[in-house]
Amino acid sequence: MAEMDLAGQRPLVIFSKSNCCICYAIEKLFYGYGASPVIHEPDELPNGQQLERELVALGQQPSVPTVFIGGSWLVVQMRS
Repeated sequence: MAEMDLAGQRPLVIFSKSNCCICYAIEKLFYGYGASPVIHEPDELPNGQQLERELVALGQQPSVPTVFIGGSWLVVQMRS
């Protein structure tokens, strides 16, 4: 799975979208703690649709934001 390869790149990896305000807030949260995440935006990548399908297959619905810390998936629960 491509997302697992990308998720293991660095200690903190975030799958985001360029127009997602919740994704932006999560990125800023980690930056505020001094972290330097790798951010992948599937909507900006050539294989982005495949990455989104793989994230959904993990159980992440919607596909972003998805956060991996140390290669482990951090479940982010969204409530309306």
